[in-house]
Amino acid sequence: MNRHNRRKWMGSLLLLITAFVVSSTPFHDLSSFPHELRLMEGSLKQLRVSMPLMGTLVNSNPDILNVNGTEAREVSVDLSKPVSVEPKKAGEANLQVKWRNIPLKAVKVNVLPDLRVIPGGQSIGVKLQTAGVLVVGHHLVDTGKEKVSPGEQAGVHVGDSIVKMNDMYINDMNDVKKMVREASEKQTALQLLVVRGKEKLNLTLRPAKDKKDEEYRMGLYIRDSAAGVGTLTFYEPNSKAYGALGHVISDVDTGQAIVVGDGQIVRASVTSIEKGQSGNPGEKFARFYNESEVLGNITKNSPFGIFGKMKEEPKRSLYTEPIPIALAEQVKEGPAKILTVVEGQKVEEYSIEIVNVVKQHFPATKGMIIKVTDKRLLEKTGGIVQGMSGSPIIQDGKMVGAVTHVFVNDPTSGYGCYIEWMLQDAGLGVRPGQTSTPTAGHAA
Repeated sequence: MNRHNRRKWMGSLLLLITAFVVSSTPFHDLSSFPHELRLMEGSLKQLRVSMPLMGTLVNSNPDILNVNGTEAREVSVDLSKPVSVEPKKAGEANLQVKWRNIPLKAVKVNVLPDLRVIPGGQSIGVKLQTAGVLVVGHHLVDTGKEKVSPGEQAGVHVGDSIVKMNDMYINDMNDVKKMVREASEKQTALQLLVVRGKEKLNLTLRPAKDKKDEEYRMGLYIRDSAAGVGTLTFYEPNSKAYGALGHVISDVDTGQAIVVGDGQIVRASVTSIEKGQSGNPGEKFARFYNESEVLGNITKNSPFGIFGKMKEEPKRSLYTEPIPIALAEQVKEGPAKILTVVEGQKVEEYSIEIVNVVKQHFPATKGMIIKVTDKRLLEKTGGIVQGMSGSPIIQDGKMVGAVTHVFVNDPTSGYGCYIEWMLQDAGLGVRPGQTSTPTAGHAA
């Protein structure tokens, strides 16, 4: 065999050996070994290396976690068997797998505080007061000489929030009427502070006199409140924090997220259901129940719902004790349950299937696709209906997320968001420092 053929033969052999090693189970398990791992206090994780070797696992912080039940910094391990990692308290540790002092793999372990919540499912009435007043449209004022919209001329856009007039904070439409009346009496212009997205603008608006009733008008349609019905997702007993809806509350005319000035949640009772059909999402019809009895406040309206503090633990819960939460990466495809109300105030449990999960390392809606499989719920509602958004999703005894949207062409299916992102917006986040990113969809 000449030198050239020998090289070709050796190259082919090396290629075959490499292909065999790469496709082998031990190599696959080692390559899939995580670089970073998040665990909750009190949980237990089995790590698999699956290599027929004796090795050493180096633990940088035995105070944070144990390896195979020991607190030693270096543990002799049989790499052909699962390695048990047990978190002891919140903190950070690094694990390194070695074979004869040769590093094979390293993993960073973040141990998070054991966070538990009480699942909701109760129907709630939502009463939201905007920060300032929201501009939802322009209209023309007939002065007799011309038809004009002073607000449009001043540069006020639909979707803007007017938060100040002449250096006075605006809380509702009564404040606006008062300021317009004072400006007309003094024959002066109004100095507006307008919020547009992340911008703050100073604009000058001179009201025009309507020839019909001789009232001065700004030529703007404005709104100062919103109301609706949704579902409570969770309650955290220690902080009294809650989350609900699973999606942002937007103005019906502008599509803009409503900036919260003030708000309350109250009990709601479901009176009837319009079943969902392909092309026509169904809806829960409900009435506010005992509006004078406020359950809690609303301090935030985000892409993942509304948040605030409750005055007391919610009533009519199916769960009397808090249950663990699942991190985003722990949610899996398979059977699950949702909690919701379809009649009166009775919370019931229904079967669903999580048919797809999306890996998310940053907050984003539409983390999972769910499908209603429970015949009782399909019979009553046709699947997911509007007003069901916020219904908690439970899998393997853990709170994993909330129903957020329904598929218009298939009401048996829809989207859910991970509970982790809702907890973060409630101030209970396990990934601090990240912010929500809104995405569009048809709210349930």
